[in-house]
Amino acid sequence: MSALYEQSVVVVRPAVSKDRYGNEKKNWGNAAERIPVDQVNVQPAGGSSEDTDDKQMVVTGWLLISAPGTLPDLRETDRVEFEGLVLEVTGKVGRWPVPTAVRHIEAQLKEVA
Repeated sequence: MSALYEQSVVVVRPAVSKDRYGNEKKNWGNAAERIPVDQVNVQPAGGSSEDTDDKQMVVTGWLLISAPGTLPDLRETDRVEFEGLVLEVTGKVGRWPVPTAVRHIEAQLKEVA
């Protein structure tokens, strides 16, 4: 395997319940499912932006790419823990096909600090 895919992350999938009005409510606490994923590459992507209107906030973009032939179960509703950071999946997870299978996945992530 290439040294490019030697990183690991934890996919955090929230438990979902309904409030008294029937709206779905995500629980990111102890009830959330934690799924370890190996053979990925996570790197900064898309730069950073600052919002100083109400409070100091920096949003940094990241890109997660899985190793060829690996298909981690990552959804657009998940979060990813990586090296002490909590990153949110932004948008759909890209699944890159070859004629006979899906070769790898790519996901845009963002860190809000």
